[in-house]
Amino acid sequence: MGGDQGQAHQLRFTVLGPVRAWRGEEQLNTGSPQQRALLAALLLRDGRTATAQELVDGLWGEEPPEAAIATLRTYASRLRKTMGPDAGALVSESGGYALRVHPNALDLDHAEHLAARAEKARATGERTTARDLIAQALALWDGEPLANLPGPYVENQRTRLLEWRLGLVETRLDLEMELGHHTESISELTALTAAHPLRERLRELLMLALYRSGRQAEALAVYADTRRLLADELGVDPCLELAALQQRILQGDASLSAHAPEAQAKSQPTFVRPAQLPATVADFTGRASFVVELSNQLNTAEGSVMAVSAVAGIGGVGKTTLAVHVAHAARHHFPDGQLYVDLQGAGPVIAEPGAVLGSFLRALGTPDESIPDTLEDRAALYRSTLAGRRILTLLDNAHDAAQVRPLLPGTEGCAALITSRSRMMDLESAHLVDLDVMSPEEALVLFTRIVGEDRTSGERDAAMDVVAACGFLPLAIRIAASRLAARRTWTVSVLARKLADQRHRLDELQAGDLAVKATFELGYDQLEPPQARAFRLLGLADGPDISLAAAAAILDLDVYAAESLLESLVDTSLLESAAPGRYRFHDLVRLYARTCAERDELPPSERDAALSRLLDFYLASATKVFAHARPSDRLVEHLEKTHYAGLSFPDRASAIDWLFAEAGCVLASIQQFASTSTLRRATDLLLASKDLAESGANSRQYETAALVVCEAAQAAGDARAEGRARMMLTHAHRLAGSFDQADAEAQRAIELANSVDDPVPACEAVNDRGIIAFSQKRYGDSERYFRQALDAFRRDDNLAGVAGTLCNLSRAHAALGRIEEAIELATEGVTTYSSLGLGLRVANGRYALGFALFQANRFPEALEQLTAALALFRDNRQRLWEGSTHARLAEVHLAAQRPAEAATNAERALALRFMGGEYRRGVVLTVLGKALRELGQLDRARACWTEALSIHERLGSGEVAEVRSLLVPVPVG
Repeated sequence: MGGDQGQAHQLRFTVLGPVRAWRGEEQLNTGSPQQRALLAALLLRDGRTATAQELVDGLWGEEPPEAAIATLRTYASRLRKTMGPDAGALVSESGGYALRVHPNALDLDHAEHLAARAEKARATGERTTARDLIAQALALWDGEPLANLPGPYVENQRTRLLEWRLGLVETRLDLEMELGHHTESISELTALTAAHPLRERLRELLMLALYRSGRQAEALAVYADTRRLLADELGVDPCLELAALQQRILQGDASLSAHAPEAQAKSQPTFVRPAQLPATVADFTGRASFVVELSNQLNTAEGSVMAVSAVAGIGGVGKTTLAVHVAHAARHHFPDGQLYVDLQGAGPVIAEPGAVLGSFLRALGTPDESIPDTLEDRAALYRSTLAGRRILTLLDNAHDAAQVRPLLPGTEGCAALITSRSRMMDLESAHLVDLDVMSPEEALVLFTRIVGEDRTSGERDAAMDVVAACGFLPLAIRIAASRLAARRTWTVSVLARKLADQRHRLDELQAGDLAVKATFELGYDQLEPPQARAFRLLGLADGPDISLAAAAAILDLDVYAAESLLESLVDTSLLESAAPGRYRFHDLVRLYARTCAERDELPPSERDAALSRLLDFYLASATKVFAHARPSDRLVEHLEKTHYAGLSFPDRASAIDWLFAEAGCVLASIQQFASTSTLRRATDLLLASKDLAESGANSRQYETAALVVCEAAQAAGDARAEGRARMMLTHAHRLAGSFDQADAEAQRAIELANSVDDPVPACEAVNDRGIIAFSQKRYGDSERYFRQALDAFRRDDNLAGVAGTLCNLSRAHAALGRIEEAIELATEGVTTYSSLGLGLRVANGRYALGFALFQANRFPEALEQLTAALALFRDNRQRLWEGSTHARLAEVHLAAQRPAEAATNAERALALRFMGGEYRRGVVLTVLGKALRELGQLDRARACWTEALSIHERLGSGEVAEVRSLLVPVPVG
């Protein structure tokens, strides 16, 4: 081919699918199937010459036509004509033909090149790179290779390419397992073992994936199914590798845990290595005996136990500084990474262990969709993820031992270093260290290092007065010294006199947390009035941090003026910049700021006004998010009005992004403002942020906030607020699968709504009762509640609510056997949603319509609707609904006698985890078992049903009898 030809106009060919040819973007006509078979035969010889006889045998086998050679010449001539200016690539030589094209002109060559690069990357420990390269190679396939072409040569090559592709898939899955993605791999492995039941390597990978996902019974059942299948089909036993894996699972071999391959090859980094330790201070001083003691304890992690040390002491004594310094010094003992979290143990809202575990799992490379929703499951996955690794976890500012226990690695080779104001005597096997104030000599050295030897050398007595006035607390000393270092006109004596002027506070300096207050006075007194006001007001807000926009609201400033003030506070070290546009207090500083705010200089009316602006900001912004997600929904008209406008969002995506970014702050604010004066707005913020519950990611925190609001409303005697709060408790319990509890809350919500004529719970709680009754298979009650809700929504002129209830009513009719009515109702719901521009809610309508079509045995149409709904749910991060739709797809595929597809979707639902609590998990496991039974995997099916039965018996579900019957052996003969 001509060397001056541009890349865009070069010929390229594909054989990993239909055989095609292109020049640039133009597809060429390659003729009849036999002519394309000739093209394929030449392409697959990699430029080597094929004799005419070889080509005849390859195209026609043992019965070629009489004019086979002439036909061959005709095909070759036509191919040259098709290639136009590149006709010279097809050459005639030695009585045969050869096709010589530029490198990578053939998709197969490109795939082989990617696979070779992947093999090299894997050999050097770059498993992520290797996995990605193989995925790129597999993406080049476009269906069956050499599709629809005749001849024995093509048939042999097709078999070879399919086998190679399957080998690549196995390698990719093997790498996924090494990278810890075992849960996500189960659905694909289930489908592959169904398609290739005799392929033992796939069975081996499936067993390992199930075992690492905590599904040991299913893993062993896979082996039992495989042994029976091989005996029946081939009369042989499973391979040695498969049998050995079964024994290792039975013995609980620790090396099978997730990430074991990385632990065996630490010199070859293949997983995410977190490095979260805060920076150590350059002027770390003293504490030599503590450093040695803690370092020696961490070194014991190299033995057979997990090392745990807990450092206790009063606020400001330097626990975090010491822990960070020791952790940095010990990093070489923990080559697999270091995790860090501030547990906010001294704040009004301590960090929830479940949320911390979610953050740790993400830092360790676990995808969001693989993170379980319960604390117990997250803790178990966390320990499994750390198994075989050497990781140090620094748990800073813990509240108590109960908060810490789920966060401990639990495996030898790892270590945990904890700081807390409380002495954790009830933390099993922990090495306890009580950290006291610095010695006078250490304190003076620290002060001198910060201020400079030149300024303290002539004023040693004054410097000692300063550190003594600070109570020898490191944090107090550091703040005092930093202020002096920043003011070149001051002397040490000036600073000492300033401390002496506040001697009435120095006694408090030795009394626990009050010592911190006296220390922070030094920095606070240097603030300009606007800075001091900002410092006081910002300290009023709960929440883990605060965004610039929220801070501007609480300060009643525009964002530019607010940012200038906040950055100046960062410069004083009284405020931290958590991330661009986000700020946070150290918890001790927050306590001091609140002390300042509560003094007479800031009247209660100003404090209340600032907090009211913050609540307005969150409510107004969340209301706009709700309006973006549900245009035409009347709820926004029933929410409390705000004076502060809040944020505006250009589109739904940015609105949802804001809500999820602010989830921690919004939910903390709901609890903080659940008081008499702000109760109703806090309640409505709960309603406006309901997507936080439906996403599954923040469901536990949302339920806690709803409970706090409910209790506050009940105490205040506010029936309207209590009714709405109970409505959202109903919602939270229902999503978690706690149906009896949800129904009780819904009944109370309706009673309260009727007593004050509040249309919101009067509509929503009745609708929820219908959903609850449907889930409990009380279909007659379900229909009655949905009709009541439909009337209520219509009275309120809430068309979005009408559409949703029509879809719900459709499901009840379908369950009652009134299929045509169900289809009509769901179609009407989809039409209404679409006319209102409710993109996401159209997904709910399509879900309902898919269910109705499923009941009508119109499987292709049902799959079409459910697949469209799935895409919308996935795009809008509705993980709960995404999981539910996969579960429904599994049911449809099963009814349509496609058990492999059913099992795949059931596994995807289980992998997402957010499906509506344990009840839905039990339902999906039942469907998965049925699919596996159809695939001949009887033992694994029984393992699924056994777990499902346990769940339903624990919950008292109506499915107990059905699942129990599935476990009854079928009589033989």
